Amino acid sequence: MSISANDITGVPAKTDGDALRPETLAVHPPRVEISGSTPLGVPLHQGHVFAFDSADALADAFADPDTFLYSRMGNPTVRALEDAVARLEGGTGALSYASGMGAISGVLHTLLSSGGHVIAQRCLYGGTYALLTDLAARWGVDVTYVSGTDPDEVRAALRPETRLLYLETIANPTTRVADLPALAAVAAGAGVPVAVDNTFASPLLCRPLDHGADVVLHSATKYLAGHADVLGGVAVFKDPALQRRVRAHAVEQGAVTDPFAAWLTLRGMQTLPLRVERQCASAATLAARLAAHPAVEAVRHPSLADHPDRAVAARLLPAGGGGVISADLAGGRDAGRAFVEAVRVASLSVSLGDVRTLVMHPASTSHRQLDAEALRTAGIGPGTLRLSVGIEHVEDLWADLSQALDKTAAHAA
Repeated sequence: MSISANDITGVPAKTDGDALRPETLAVHPPRVEISGSTPLGVPLHQGHVFAFDSADALADAFADPDTFLYSRMGNPTVRALEDAVARLEGGTGALSYASGMGAISGVLHTLLSSGGHVIAQRCLYGGTYALLTDLAARWGVDVTYVSGTDPDEVRAALRPETRLLYLETIANPTTRVADLPALAAVAAGAGVPVAVDNTFASPLLCRPLDHGADVVLHSATKYLAGHADVLGGVAVFKDPALQRRVRAHAVEQGAVTDPFAAWLTLRGMQTLPLRVERQCASAATLAARLAAHPAVEAVRHPSLADHPDRAVAARLLPAGGGGVISADLAGGRDAGRAFVEAVRVASLSVSLGDVRTLVMHPASTSHRQLDAEALRTAGIGPGTLRLSVGIEHVEDLWADLSQALDKTAAHAA
């Protein structure tokens, strides 16, 4: 059996009527065109190259970000993810990256240059802190750290060479809540763009662009994907011009999302509202119970009345304080080690935002890059634990945490 070259996708119709041999047929399978129905799921376009009908069309595609040419420059499945996150965040567009740090690096490397100055929240994800430290050492970028709660502190830190204010909606791991509207207003008055890592909150709890941010960053690995099966990051923009600047760098940087990872993230996002609602409710319940336990010295969750940013959280996070709890155990580092090894339902693991409950010791893991003084300044103690609450039944989680606390107390005694 043979078919015409006209029926084969990607084979030029230069030999109409000629039969194609099996070796050619194997390389050029026919394309199935869909008519009369629409797929409910986003199609996975795993292929990384796209063919054109003319030399001019191929040449023009290099200058047109809306034409798919090569997946490093754009892919339909990846674009679907970018558009979905941008819509959730209320942005004009988004760029997807291979990881959350890829997104953070892409934005920082675009906006900062040698001799520039950045104002950053004092308690940040350890990877972000390490990147800023590296930029300071290699490029001479100066960094001023602020609390993230005092507009006057930001105002005093501003300089003519300030190029960025960098914040986290809910700080990792202390759960401090940045006063985004107040801080962003100060930056806007000086013409300084604001980037906000919204990973802990997700767009379901807060949309920083609505509060004055210019760029919103996500580790899509966490709440957006939600199932510990994908690595990814997203940057969402308020201004298309800024997006174009960052995209030009991203294309050359090459830290792009694989289409299958984008497809998995889109699948995970379909249950994002259900997961976040459950995780927020369970985290609030567990935080209150942990605060009453004698083996726990301090608990930080935005839902608690004694949280230092409770008033700000009530304004910015009306739907819930997130699924992450920070707790300090009596007994310090040894108590923390005993606790994380005693849990059974919760898993001792890095990351967060998973359907499973995860627990870890930040000082020795996610924030290992910080020295003792930086840890103290950020509010991370030797016995600080980060608990990312999953979607398990809250009573099963409490039974697990309670037995682990009892073992920790017995170990300390």
